[in-house]
Amino acid sequence: MISSGFSGALKLTDLDDFITPSQECIKPVKFEKSSLGTGAKIKIGDDGSYVQESKNGKSEKLKQVEISLTDCLACSGCITSAETVLVQQQSTDEMMRIFDAQNTLDNKKFIVVSISIQSCISIATSRNITVECAASKLCGYFKKLGANMVLDLKLAEDLALLESQNEFIERYKSAKVSNVQKLLPMLASSCPGWVCYVEKTHGNFILPYISRVKSPQQIMGSFIKDYVSKLQNKSRSEIYHLTVMPCFDKKLEASRDQFFDIDTQTKDVDCVITSIEVDALWTKLDIIFDDIVPVQFDTGMDNKLKDNFELFTNSGSGSGGYAHHLFCHAAHELFNINIDKVEFKPLRNIDMKEATLEVDGVVVLRFAIANGFRNIQNLVQKLKSKRCPYDYVEVMACPSGCLNGGAQVKQVEFKPSREFTNTLENTYDELPKRSPIQNKSVQYLYLNWLNENNKNNYLFTTYREIKKNDQPLNIKW
Repeated sequence: MISSGFSGALKLTDLDDFITPSQECIKPVKFEKSSLGTGAKIKIGDDGSYVQESKNGKSEKLKQVEISLTDCLACSGCITSAETVLVQQQSTDEMMRIFDAQNTLDNKKFIVVSISIQSCISIATSRNITVECAASKLCGYFKKLGANMVLDLKLAEDLALLESQNEFIERYKSAKVSNVQKLLPMLASSCPGWVCYVEKTHGNFILPYISRVKSPQQIMGSFIKDYVSKLQNKSRSEIYHLTVMPCFDKKLEASRDQFFDIDTQTKDVDCVITSIEVDALWTKLDIIFDDIVPVQFDTGMDNKLKDNFELFTNSGSGSGGYAHHLFCHAAHELFNINIDKVEFKPLRNIDMKEATLEVDGVVVLRFAIANGFRNIQNLVQKLKSKRCPYDYVEVMACPSGCLNGGAQVKQVEFKPSREFTNTLENTYDELPKRSPIQNKSVQYLYLNWLNENNKNNYLFTTYREIKKNDQPLNIKW
């Protein structure tokens, strides 16, 4: 198991991502009536198990309580949960088990792998190669393992940007007309560490500000399990969807109840593997990187999606360019002003930036990018004191955003963290850009896959407040 943790920026004072039973990891357990009668005592066996003994000499071994990912997300004891909880279903061991089983199963899974651009950049930087080379090597590796398709997440990123821009325009117009509270600022929802923190710490006070649009990972999950499955004449249960991401918190996101189909008992994303886990697996298996045969991304097995073949990024931040894209669209849609490039100026620190649009000397749009927990705290305080001046904020839990995610491959040679992050950002900026409206695949999907009902199911989600469960065992004295 990789020793890195979930979003390190979310650690509060002495609160660690790993929680022991003496802290607040409490799961209510239903106890069946014991067959041993009253007066029973519990002892610890030689093997560490718990044994219940009665006065008449009878003993009964007690069952261990298993904590699932769902239990963790339903608990209010921490911001993110212990990595060890994720070992069973969200690990390279599980991934390799699925691939290995393909050789023995009669009913083989149709395996689809979706790779984030941030992970490609991480692998490229750590090995001093081009991003295109890193992407093709990742594709080649998963193809050799047995993946049926390997796709780029750009398609889902574009869908997320388009729906986010529509939601912002709707909120902005409603707020200006009706002066309804909690429509603005609209806060980005693509960072699971940030969303999880809000649900467990600030609840319904902050949640109304957060965008309803799913993250690109989960939009891709809907696309794979619904659209691609039909193209392949497969059911949801026959598709196994694996993602390669820069963030451990994406494992938690994939395990949320909102992204689980009850009827088929399947998840939109079955397994999340991070950049650093892929790199560690190659080292563990003595895989020679240069020997991996490069392969290009698949097109989605549909001729109409063939322009999703080349590697593109979005203008703006390495977290997906949400603030940049929405700012340009809002300027055109609301004020008929065309903007090609937005300059976000740093404020008190490099991870808190803002950009404004003026009309006749009056500021009509004020956007911000807030990365890292220090800036998140300041943002929340401004919201609570009703002093937040922004219309939209791109919020990411990790300092410097997704390119510097907690699960990215660490630098081999020591460099100042800012210098290393600049290298990642410069690499991202140098890649060719393509806006969502230039993506013909996206336009095709809107006509042939997405309608108003499907948009609600496949592109939007809801979040909920997780209240403290003040049982005697989890009260800190």
